[in-house]
Amino acid sequence: MLTTQLANKQIPDPFYGMNNQRIPDIYTSGRDHYTYWFTKDFQEKAPQKNEQVWLHLRGVNYSCEVFLNGQKLNEKTHEGMFLRQSYNITQHLAKGGNNRLAILVFPPDPVGNPNGGQGGDGTIAKNVTHQYVAGWDWIQPIRDRNTGIWDKIILEKTQQINLKNPHVVTLVPGKRKPEGSQAPATVKVSAELENPTDKKIAGVLRYTLDGKTVSQKVILPARTTQQIHLRDLILQNPKLWWPNTYGAQHLYNLQLQFLVNGKTVSDEENVQLGVREIQTVWNDHTRSMQVQVNGQKIFIKGANWIISDAMLRFSKERYDAELRYHRDMNLNLMRVWGGALLERPEFFEACDKYGLLVIQDFWITADANGKWVDPMKKDDQWTRRKYPDNHDLFLASAVDQVKMIRNHPSLAMWCGGNEITPPKDILTALEDSILPNLDGTRWFIPYSNADSMSFNTIGGGGDGPYTIQPISQFWAYRTWPFNSEVGSVGVGDMESLKRFIPKENLIAPQYMGATSKPTEKVDSVWHYHNYTGVGYEQHLLPYGAPTSVEDFTKKAQLVNYDQYRALMEGFSSHMWDWYTGTIIWKTQNPWTSMRGQLYDYYLDPNAGLFGLRNGSSPLHIMFDPVDSMVMAVNNTFDIQRDLMLVATAYDMAGKSTSLGQVLVEIGASTSKKYFPINSALRKLAKEKGTFLSLRLLDLDQNIVSNNFYWLADGKGCYSGLKELAKAPLQVEAKLIANGKIAVTLTNAATNPVAFFNRVSLVNSQSGQRLLPVFYSDNYVSVLPGEKLTITIEYTPEANAPAPSVTLEGWNADKQTYPVQPLKQ
Repeated sequence: MLTTQLANKQIPDPFYGMNNQRIPDIYTSGRDHYTYWFTKDFQEKAPQKNEQVWLHLRGVNYSCEVFLNGQKLNEKTHEGMFLRQSYNITQHLAKGGNNRLAILVFPPDPVGNPNGGQGGDGTIAKNVTHQYVAGWDWIQPIRDRNTGIWDKIILEKTQQINLKNPHVVTLVPGKRKPEGSQAPATVKVSAELENPTDKKIAGVLRYTLDGKTVSQKVILPARTTQQIHLRDLILQNPKLWWPNTYGAQHLYNLQLQFLVNGKTVSDEENVQLGVREIQTVWNDHTRSMQVQVNGQKIFIKGANWIISDAMLRFSKERYDAELRYHRDMNLNLMRVWGGALLERPEFFEACDKYGLLVIQDFWITADANGKWVDPMKKDDQWTRRKYPDNHDLFLASAVDQVKMIRNHPSLAMWCGGNEITPPKDILTALEDSILPNLDGTRWFIPYSNADSMSFNTIGGGGDGPYTIQPISQFWAYRTWPFNSEVGSVGVGDMESLKRFIPKENLIAPQYMGATSKPTEKVDSVWHYHNYTGVGYEQHLLPYGAPTSVEDFTKKAQLVNYDQYRALMEGFSSHMWDWYTGTIIWKTQNPWTSMRGQLYDYYLDPNAGLFGLRNGSSPLHIMFDPVDSMVMAVNNTFDIQRDLMLVATAYDMAGKSTSLGQVLVEIGASTSKKYFPINSALRKLAKEKGTFLSLRLLDLDQNIVSNNFYWLADGKGCYSGLKELAKAPLQVEAKLIANGKIAVTLTNAATNPVAFFNRVSLVNSQSGQRLLPVFYSDNYVSVLPGEKLTITIEYTPEANAPAPSVTLEGWNADKQTYPVQPLKQ
């Protein structure tokens, strides 16, 4: 309901400043305040002979009564945020075609006290709904708990038979490679057929895939629903679906139809199909589960996903942009956290497209459902362990939602809950009947950090840490072998903060106390937007104490980049030895929070996105700061040979010193050490720090992996960066295709390193950044005498002025450059 009120300017934007405090919270206003009628007038004439008309509601929160033309459609009050509703409205449509749909929606009950706890006082979890709406450590409470119609309403027309809930399974035996001809795969198809009429109906159920048709004769008794299994199809030389960075994501279209008497199409469904098989194997060495796709082991580099928008304002375009960012970070898995939703089909469509495997949690969290003693909670652990109140509703919702998303190739695993299992009866039903019967192809994890996923031999909760870490920690400290939640900082730059923090509150944190572990005094608006507790601590101070909020955000980007690059490099360096995967907590925020993000709510990336992108590259050269070893990781299925490894240091004046050049190779799906550079680096960095360039080149001298570090001086400070001379770049931006721009940065041979440059695409009139925009790289450094090209992709708006490009670097002032038009 808040979404509707915001659209009609009845409330202030709750994502800006302290506006959320100006909106009545349902806990104090009472449920009646947010109980509303929703109405819609629409044109639909009474159906023709044999025609059936169906009304589908894909999501209402929380309970509702549904009326069409004054006639109530639901026999009893519908309950449950996730349970879909379908009504045959054939007999309820007005003959003249003028219809009114009216839905009375009631909020959850109880609504939960937003007292500052994780999920508030926990009682929101007595419902089968999302829990974060009562507040969490990364979001303030949603005042109406998202009461209302939150997902699509669809009218569907069929003939006598309604075809629904198709199920497609693919089997890909053996160990495959992405390239070359393929051995056959098996496709299994079934579907439910509903006959709402009072007559027996005969017909044919058939599907077409890759030019081949499979069919079966069916007789459906009156007023029945049957599940029909068709014979298997052996698909010759299939084009396989692979996770991101391992291969292509080929998708087939499968058309499934029911023909009455074998002639008239009664109904049809189209399924976008990826041919792949997912297996899991226990790794005895790491003592954790190992994921395999098409017989090949996949090192999991994942992201924890909350929800696209905290107020449920979903769109196919936003889903696509957010999941594209994750593809661009070279990740291969999304875990949908249990305190939010079972994600929408549009989310999975984007994951299918971009090769992102998905772990889907059910609606349970340790915080609200009783894992820990918590003085913020209303009920004790014994009571909370029984949440939700209605177990049958939970199970019915699970059945329904499994059917909704089970055909997506990206869906890889089910998970019972976040850091805790559901109550025993729910867990047993999920594990022993619902998932085996309705899916039967995917691994079920009892809870997100279960021993069956990642055996906990070191104690603690089994996941984390969640705050900023010394870079060496990611390399040297052995954490859980398939860590489902590990994260760090993520404050955006100045442009990002201006979007949701009032001018008078744009005040940098003040550092007090010992420089080794200072405390941060934080503005109240920053605190409200969840900065407190996840700050940068002492990690900004080696760059110099921030002198302004602009200086703070500039230095924060250096830390963001370094943190997330090191996180994935550290885990990858111990691939298959310590770890089978890791999942970052978290990569995105569904509201204007400063806690754990690689792009902000407005889809503007910070430097962490590009640091992670670098550290997650499938073939990656890197520097281990613990033993000063140059090493590489190969996350492909093939051995990589004839690679020239080039290690070069650059001082603050741009002078280079070779640290080694050697022809190397690296095996498939492994990491490898080459040579140490400790003594040389220590000498070069002692006074002012140094830059370290690591590259892999092929035999044509093309760069296939490029990594660039900035290293502190002998005292642990970046003293050289503080006095780095200006390095103005020559910038050329030109349109190379509709919605695609190439920006070339050239650094003169007499310049020092042009360090940490951000390129932005902006509106040429307002100077505001265009969002979302996708950069092939960013926050880049250009060596003396070299040039570098960044490709920008965006969606041009109709009648909008041609965009401009800005560039701003550590030692380069902000400049704006025109974009040369496309050559005809």
